[in-house]
Amino acid sequence: MSGTTARHEAEKILAELPDRISDVIKPFARQTPDHPALVQGDVSWTYAELAAAVADTALILQLYDIRPGDRVMIVSENCLALAALIFAASEIDAWSVVVNPRLSAREVDVIREHSGARRVFYTVEVSDAARQHADRHDADITVLRRLGNLGVGRVNRETAPEPVEVDRSRQVAALVYTSGTTGNPKGVMLTHRNLLFSARAAAAQREPTDRAYCVLPISHIVGLSNILISSLMAGATVQLEPRFDPAALVSAIANDGITHMIGVPATYQRLLEYKAVAGIDRLPRGKLRRLAVAGAPLDLALKSKIEAEFGLSLRNGYGITECAPAIAAVRTNAARSDDAVGSLITGIEARLVNPGSGGAVAPGKVGELHVRGPNVMRGYYRAPEATAAVIDAEGWFNTGDLARFDCDTLYIVGRSKELIIRSGFNVYPAEVEAVLNEHPAVVQSAVIGRSVPGNEQVVAYIQLVPGSATTSADLMAHAAHSLAPYKRPSEIIVLDELPAASTGKILKHHLADAARDRAIGPVIGD
Repeated sequence: MSGTTARHEAEKILAELPDRISDVIKPFARQTPDHPALVQGDVSWTYAELAAAVADTALILQLYDIRPGDRVMIVSENCLALAALIFAASEIDAWSVVVNPRLSAREVDVIREHSGARRVFYTVEVSDAARQHADRHDADITVLRRLGNLGVGRVNRETAPEPVEVDRSRQVAALVYTSGTTGNPKGVMLTHRNLLFSARAAAAQREPTDRAYCVLPISHIVGLSNILISSLMAGATVQLEPRFDPAALVSAIANDGITHMIGVPATYQRLLEYKAVAGIDRLPRGKLRRLAVAGAPLDLALKSKIEAEFGLSLRNGYGITECAPAIAAVRTNAARSDDAVGSLITGIEARLVNPGSGGAVAPGKVGELHVRGPNVMRGYYRAPEATAAVIDAEGWFNTGDLARFDCDTLYIVGRSKELIIRSGFNVYPAEVEAVLNEHPAVVQSAVIGRSVPGNEQVVAYIQLVPGSATTSADLMAHAAHSLAPYKRPSEIIVLDELPAASTGKILKHHLADAARDRAIGPVIGD
């Protein structure tokens, strides 16, 4: 799609979008008021009930001195109260700042201070961790009508509201903090337009009769945009789950009428692990009609196993928080057998840039992926220099990912910062991980680079199926069959569990720190 065509398509889409993310509820509250919108355990809210809860919660926020432009921080797992607070903040032009309670005290406090939150709300009924944070901050525990028991933090009278933008495309809806895999998290300012434009791409794949399973945290962009907002935009039902439990997911598929499941690769790995440990012959398919994966590289062995298990295509996608998040996806009518992330969503542009020279790359070659369109964030909050480092004067956002195109099909090769240069050769961690994950004893793997004098080593961390007797030497032999010598790990380290964020995304910086502390001798296979 040419730049002119993409911009024309974007203009058509934008003309059809509402002003606020909370507006997506309103047509269905009028047209199908009794249709279930949100489900949490045994409690269900219809679209009419959700609209009423949002209106009531907006009044509560105002009674608690929340002003237009204030940041409203919500420490919460996925639940009904969280959804109501997000949409209520939207209604009064406040910014929602959703924080996963599984973050450490330091991480929560950093976000509270950096965002300048006017107040913090804690969903203490749903999460013991949220209650612990509420207790640390001396929050009052009170009943807030439809929302149940919530912790309410003290008002921050020192903070100032941000201006409400006359240009509605610049009005921020959510301040989403990145997981901080390379240091302190950055606050990504996502406007209503960003979120609605991105959510629309996923909403096009849903019907009002669908029921989406929302276990990816709403504190992260996929849960917020690709599941919650997009499903409600289609008039569908969202089943909210606070934590991932493979047994609960299997039960929901079998009994609750789940039609849409979106996960990270680790979600599907753990399903297969549960099947093996529980001795299940075959996982139930129920009413499932769409399986999607995003958030981390997808290896073909996992894709093949899941597709064989459910008899459905596992559709890959690609996005990034700063793009709200949708960039590309495999379309429903264009299933693929490879690890491509599909074609660009309608209305955005992309280009590949040589990371060294900044020039264009030849067709079919790998380059750094830059994108432009209405999905690109307004910027990093209170960080103009960091914003200028990733968004240029023409609006191009540097994803930091290495990619290639085959005609209009996009392939993600890896992160430019994760690229390992070993004896002058490029090693892409995703390729090595895909080979290791093919071993039947491997649940998941993570490959990182470790600097040694004059070179880099390839180091692999492995999580095995419980009870497996497989050794590092066995895995070395397995890798030797499929990888050139320079790509083979210098060391394979088996852990009981790989460190992961609440989304299931592996925290590679933790592993890189550990690898540096146990540096070994010469690079193998050079």
